[in-house]
Amino acid sequence: MAERYTAAHWGAYRIEGWGDDLRLEPLAEDPAPSRIGRGWVSAARDSRVRIQRPAVRKGWLDGDRGAARNDDAFVELPWDEALDLAAKELQRVREDHGNGAIYGGSYGWSSAGRFHHAQSQMRRFMNQIGGYVAARDTYSHAAGEVILPHITGMSNKDIEEGMTSWPLIARHCTMFLAFGGVSGRTAQIAAGGTSSHEVDDWMARAAAGGMQTVCISPLRSDLANLPNARWLPVRPGSDVALMLALIHELVSSDRHDRRFLDRFTSGWAQFRAYVMGESDGQPKSAEWAAPFCDLSADRIRGLADELSQNRVMVSVNWGLQRADHGEQTVWAGLALAAVLGQIGQPGTGFGFGYGSTTPPGRPKRFISWPSVPQGRNPVTDFIPVARISDMLLNPGATYNYNGEARRYPDIRLVYWVGGNPFHHHQDLLRLEQAWQRPETVIVHDHSWTSTARRADIVFPVTSPLERDDIMINRRDPSLIYMSQAFPPMGEARDDHDIFAGLAGRFGVAETFTEGRSEMGWLRWLWDGCQQVAQEEGFDLPDFDSFRQAGRFQVPNEDASRILFDRFVADPDENPLATESGRLTLFNQRIAEMSMPDCPGHPSWHEPVEWTFAADEGQLHLLSQQPATRLHSQLDNGSEAAASKIAGREVARLHPSTATAMGLHEGQIVLLHNARGGCLAGLKLDDQMRADCVVLPTGAWADLQQTSKGRICVHGNPNVLTIDKGTSALSQGNISHTTLVRVSPWEGPLPQVRVLDAPSFVARTGIEEER
Repeated sequence: MAERYTAAHWGAYRIEGWGDDLRLEPLAEDPAPSRIGRGWVSAARDSRVRIQRPAVRKGWLDGDRGAARNDDAFVELPWDEALDLAAKELQRVREDHGNGAIYGGSYGWSSAGRFHHAQSQMRRFMNQIGGYVAARDTYSHAAGEVILPHITGMSNKDIEEGMTSWPLIARHCTMFLAFGGVSGRTAQIAAGGTSSHEVDDWMARAAAGGMQTVCISPLRSDLANLPNARWLPVRPGSDVALMLALIHELVSSDRHDRRFLDRFTSGWAQFRAYVMGESDGQPKSAEWAAPFCDLSADRIRGLADELSQNRVMVSVNWGLQRADHGEQTVWAGLALAAVLGQIGQPGTGFGFGYGSTTPPGRPKRFISWPSVPQGRNPVTDFIPVARISDMLLNPGATYNYNGEARRYPDIRLVYWVGGNPFHHHQDLLRLEQAWQRPETVIVHDHSWTSTARRADIVFPVTSPLERDDIMINRRDPSLIYMSQAFPPMGEARDDHDIFAGLAGRFGVAETFTEGRSEMGWLRWLWDGCQQVAQEEGFDLPDFDSFRQAGRFQVPNEDASRILFDRFVADPDENPLATESGRLTLFNQRIAEMSMPDCPGHPSWHEPVEWTFAADEGQLHLLSQQPATRLHSQLDNGSEAAASKIAGREVARLHPSTATAMGLHEGQIVLLHNARGGCLAGLKLDDQMRADCVVLPTGAWADLQQTSKGRICVHGNPNVLTIDKGTSALSQGNISHTTLVRVSPWEGPLPQVRVLDAPSFVARTGIEEER
């Protein structure tokens, strides 16, 4: 009998049993299987919220142009009729306004399978009918994506895949300086899927070998309990001040590496003048940084002294740059590593994203496997991904991005597949207003998420457990055949089949499908994998044998890397693709952009909101990634449900803060600010700063009118976060720059409605022609 496996962004599994007895077992060799997968089957089988048939919003059929889009009933339609409506609307917008009026968002992690990758399928279809306005960069690390090419000459992808490998860190590093920590919670996942979770294991091995770890974070839980580890509970938003103060102390005591700075960097003189206060009159000393960081000057000086005596890895977590002026955390972290002079050496230097997902530092060779061709987008316009509300609310308005003065397009139709912006975008009440502006919103999803409920045309899609696919991730050593675990629910179809149906209505069906079925595409992908494998020096089995076995482990997979090693070995022969060929501590191109919020060198800027300048009673909101789901995926599953209090997401407070506020564990509280509010169940945690509150992301937004205004009664923190760009350089999101208040909830507890299907109405009396 064939072995059956499947895979997701949180792990790979062996499928055991059938029907009601079906279960997913983590791979035996995975040292730390993710808890997220425990809720996968229950979420996929949750008939309460699975989209069973194509549905169209009643108000859209009535011609309301989006007025009731945030709270409306739906009419279920046959597939052909729903596809006809979608095709007709796409064609109308194209004819009346051009393809530049279509926004293809589709930002999401819908599947680890390479064929049923929703975003790829949408792009392939859209490109064949004239294109669409795209999104650039990611919510995960937009600030890093934009600034890294300027200062290192490498893309974020190249940095991530080139980061110094864990075995070298375990062998050579004596101090791991973890800005933002190294969290097993975020290391549960990997873009493209993962077969193993090794981050905590590698950190434990390094600690057992004597490596010290310094966790610089408001949360002690951002680092596993390791020997030789300590916690510096800095004020949120102060990391750059600490980095600059450490540099100042190293330079003042003449413990900086002059040779490295002269040979491998450019702009040191300008940056040094800033750090020492020669250019602005303010030395960035330990005394200067101490009140910002809420650490004593002696403690900062002591840390600088330790850095000068150790082999150091300066690690910057992705989460730190999801904040006001987030580019500076990346740049200042690189500058600190350069001042120490250990970049390009085994186990030391600089890293961006250790523990932010599983792959960074993974000691495996990376192989460029094939993917579904998307073609070329004829529309060249785009927006930074986190500026969607600005775009919809302000068509034609100007903004700056990476040195360009740009203009927002006038979007008439939004097409979204495989994602949930009403989870991951900031200031959700503002997004609600923006979401009413387009004339039509089309969504593919398998569940009635907060976004699907706000669409005009909704197509039901199979879940990854209801179809065959292949996990092909260049950053993972396993190829996994993802077998269908159970049949599709209701009338759900694959994204590819839906787009093939639309393609037929535009006369490009043959071009879109190339005459292949799902299985034909999987065989085509495997043929491409076989060719790549031969180029890499090994052979893959034929497709049928692979499908029967369910897995293939890449041979000779071990491969250690050192970030910037070739450059440091010979910077003249191997210059970086920067303006100087060196690591830029002063960047002339950025300086010439004349951005007050991002000058030409690493610099300190007070966040727009933070506790240093807070009013009494305000707390810093830490909206971390959840432990029980991937973003908002599986929020309806058993694992996420079991972690909630009275059906609400859990907020954590320090016991002393709760006592001062008269709050107790298990109580339902209201987190609120001028942007909105949300309910949460309260837990106490003495391993966090007392001026913070933690509320993970991912609860499906359930926005309801209450005595306290329109709030999320389920606990999504993005009703509270600021919808503002990091700076004019990258325009990334700043979800970690947010102040809130916490109050007891008084009065009846609103029912959570988002975990049940929306209301449906019969077609009788509804206009059938548009």
